[in-house]
Amino acid sequence: MTSPDNDVLLDRARAWAAEDPDGHTRAELERVIADVEAGGDPADLADRFDGTLEFGTAGLRGALGAGPNRMNRSVVLRAAAGLAAYLRDQDREPGQGREPSVVIGYDARHNSDVFARDTAEVMTGAGFRAHVLPRPLPTPILAYAIRELGCVAGVMVTASHNPPQDNGYKVYLGDGSQIVPPADSAIADRIAAVGALADIPRGAPGTVLGDEIVDRYLDTAAELAGDGPRDLEIVYTPLHGVGGTSVVQVLETAGFDAPSVVEQQEHPDPDFPTVAFPNPEEPGAMDLAMALAERQGADLVVANDPDADRCAAAVPGPHGWRMLRGDEVGALLAHHLLRSGRKGTYATSIVSSSLLGKMATAAGQPYAETLTGFKWIGRVDGLAFGYEEALGYCCDPEHVKDKDGVSALLLLCEMAAGAKAEGRTLLDLLDDIAAEHGLHATDQLSVRVTDLGEIAAAMDRLRSTPPTRLGGLAVERVDDLSLGSADLPPTEGLRYHLAEGARVIVRPSGTEPKLKCYLEVVITVNPDDGVEAARFAAVGRLDALRGDIKAAAGI
Repeated sequence: MTSPDNDVLLDRARAWAAEDPDGHTRAELERVIADVEAGGDPADLADRFDGTLEFGTAGLRGALGAGPNRMNRSVVLRAAAGLAAYLRDQDREPGQGREPSVVIGYDARHNSDVFARDTAEVMTGAGFRAHVLPRPLPTPILAYAIRELGCVAGVMVTASHNPPQDNGYKVYLGDGSQIVPPADSAIADRIAAVGALADIPRGAPGTVLGDEIVDRYLDTAAELAGDGPRDLEIVYTPLHGVGGTSVVQVLETAGFDAPSVVEQQEHPDPDFPTVAFPNPEEPGAMDLAMALAERQGADLVVANDPDADRCAAAVPGPHGWRMLRGDEVGALLAHHLLRSGRKGTYATSIVSSSLLGKMATAAGQPYAETLTGFKWIGRVDGLAFGYEEALGYCCDPEHVKDKDGVSALLLLCEMAAGAKAEGRTLLDLLDDIAAEHGLHATDQLSVRVTDLGEIAAAMDRLRSTPPTRLGGLAVERVDDLSLGSADLPPTEGLRYHLAEGARVIVRPSGTEPKLKCYLEVVITVNPDDGVEAARFAAVGRLDALRGDIKAAAGI
């Protein structure tokens, strides 16, 4: 016999199952219902119906499965119908020459192609033209296609670097940028107003685009590289994602030899069998690539995350191969673009290194700081280059107003080849930057939780008992980012400004159940001691910061 609360839950679940258009998730939910009816633990069923997936970082993201709190065809159909309703409500901009069309892309995760087809059918049913990319492709190709085709919106079905059981639904508007408030809440309102699934008009599955749009993007990306040396031994991994063929084509078009690709990770595989998490930031994700580079005596390792909007790199050093931090790659790319004369605003997020601001100012270029996420960076007026420490880089905002792991990878290879021709490396270029602007050393403490309440509790502790010293340095000012400012909208987080230019930012992740602490110390490079001495000093300071903020947050 079930309780009254379980009876209500079961009624909701039965109603959901009755209209589920997918036989697999319907059968999955019916099994869970039967188990609860037989007296089983209702926790799984309750979690599936504990609210609905909400628009977060540019759309939806969550575990695949049945129920409104999972990613499935029912949720996607409602999301597409809500997006279509929102787009219909918007005034068409006169004189822009835009057709009422939407372009849809998808990666190689489980059900991505199905979700893309459902979205296309809803869009055509709502009176829009639907263009569908020809196969699983990188997210930056979708971002490029929106503006290239003059669409009013774009949808990318991807969970980026999330675990294999997840999928997601990323939404862009016609300017090629990811959605931001108030568009996200307005779309969420339209989704909530969608009635029965059977009442959503469904049309044709849209027009599958040819390879012309892909080739135009790849040629545009390849043109970012100027004339220069091309002698470089490259090892590349797409981490079981969709970047492989695109990256090889761009490199070859730009004049590089084809990279050596990690065989075990070369082809798309939604189960990501060789990595614990398909994210090049995670420990172990790049091990196969660095081992191959060691065997071959390569000059550079480059990698993409599964949807190829992020780029990672590793370089040989005196103690073996090491990953470059996202802030280091950002500084290198900015250095390269500033030296090439790229004018405009250089922008990064509040959790990224403060170094970019100093580099831009020294070069006489404007600098801007945004909230985390390319939905904010891509909207900076006059953007010339934008990056965030989580391996996201926008090197060609004229064509892709989003992070683009393909074009960033190409420019890194161009830099490495130029340095090699001079008998130098990317590490030497980083030393040059440190000598000029001070060593800006960054690190991160990231704590994954199973109970999101742990994150809220940690933030409460930091607010109720604020630390006065971190890593032996006085806390000179604290910014409660939830209050917003003249320059930044409100967001959950705390920023500690410390003596000697050090800084700590604490915030919940926008895409994963993690509390993240971003650490930075600034060490002046003494010409007599060199950069290596500054790096040694920075390690100790970062360790002290990490221990103190961990204790203060109680994590």
